[in-house]
Amino acid sequence: MKFVLVMLLCSNVSGNSCKPFEPEYYTFKSYHECARYGYSYSSELMENFSKEFIDEYRAYIVFSCREQTQT
Repeated sequence: MKFVLVMLLCSNVSGNSCKPFEPEYYTFKSYHECARYGYSYSSELMENFSKEFIDEYRAYIVFSCREQTQT
């Protein structure tokens, strides 16, 4: 079973919507690996955003680990 990491950069400012983006790694062998990477990568990104950017856009990141369907 594989899991795909889906990440969104969001803003709490009215009129702005969440924008999907692709992380460096996005396919994982377990939910555990996916979730841990999602939290770690989100934290890394937030550290790299400027304080002004985060405050102005009220930026935050959401992510989900979805089971990859086999075709």
